[in-house]
Amino acid sequence: MQRSWLRDLFFNRRRKQRERAFVENGGKLLEKLIVCCNGKPIPIRTFSAQQLRQATNNYSEHLGKYWYKGSFEGRIILTRHSSNDLAINDLAISAQMSAHSNVLKPVGCCLETPFPIFVYEFAANGFLADCIYVSRVTQGHHQPMVWERRLKIARQIAHAISYFHTAFRRPVIYMAIDMENIFLDEHDVPKLSNFLVSVSIPEGETDVEVYHGFRNLRFCSPELKATGKVNEKSDVYSFGWFLLELLTGEDSYNITRLTIDEDSTLVAYTHDRALSSSINEIVDPTILAEDGEGGATLEQQLQAFLDLASSCTEEDPQRRPTMVDVTKQLRRIERMGEEHLGNLQNLKLHESFEEHPSASFKRNVSNDESQAAKEVSERPLEA
Repeated sequence: MQRSWLRDLFFNRRRKQRERAFVENGGKLLEKLIVCCNGKPIPIRTFSAQQLRQATNNYSEHLGKYWYKGSFEGRIILTRHSSNDLAINDLAISAQMSAHSNVLKPVGCCLETPFPIFVYEFAANGFLADCIYVSRVTQGHHQPMVWERRLKIARQIAHAISYFHTAFRRPVIYMAIDMENIFLDEHDVPKLSNFLVSVSIPEGETDVEVYHGFRNLRFCSPELKATGKVNEKSDVYSFGWFLLELLTGEDSYNITRLTIDEDSTLVAYTHDRALSSSINEIVDPTILAEDGEGGATLEQQLQAFLDLASSCTEEDPQRRPTMVDVTKQLRRIERMGEEHLGNLQNLKLHESFEEHPSASFKRNVSNDESQAAKEVSERPLEA
């Protein structure tokens, strides 16, 4: 009898804790969604803690950081755990950005736990970092990502950050541009995630002060370190660092190929080498080893890409481009390769015609005769 009473007491306490957490987290989430989404309805499904435990087999498949893979109602999902009060901000910003094709879309959340657990769409090809960082590619025996794909991903992420800065009444500063926060779906389309530290600039202001702990973020801009404030140009600086990692294949915190002093950084190293060395010393060797007939065009693309990364990582924020300009520049760099490929195809067609003009002529005559015969057969009989 006493055991039964103790068991009931334990489960009643657990139930009350879940209910209290649900009410508190739900209130915070609703408040944040109203602010971020202007009161627009966002389809966010709620899950129970038990449902997510079953969906993830008690969180047995850990994908790194706070991510776990699961399956719910025949659909593969990702769950994300957090251990601080910024968790609500993550889901609210995700919901606000969910219309963009380069954002990992939220499915729902569990509000019964002390800190909410969020559920997102699945991204089949995992983290971008595993396809770019030389050390991870080697360790995981992955195929290194080709240059064309890197360039496209850079442009797509630039577009997403531009959307943050321009699509809303108040610009949103992402503040977490990092390969660890970018997933790839089954078509290698990049998906931004982790909006824990994203912040809006207050109306009438040009920047916003952030929590002092943010000064230790991975790609922290000089002005954030100096003043504790950020604006759109802070994201541009972080994005420039991201471009350098795409170009070099190096993890800024675990550099394995380039010889960089302990007191230096990837940004300082590339700024210095860009002026005094061949770009081939900077670029990931797997890019240079790609088969193809890019030649001078590839070198032009790589140099333009490096120049753009250098301008994004200028110490003076005023000298950095906007993310809209960065997106346009990346599209221009992409077109260099597209135009070269188009010219190459035209040249091959021309060479083929010169090698076999009679065959081409016969083909055309044959087609003309066929068409003529078809027209005669379809002509009505004359009386």
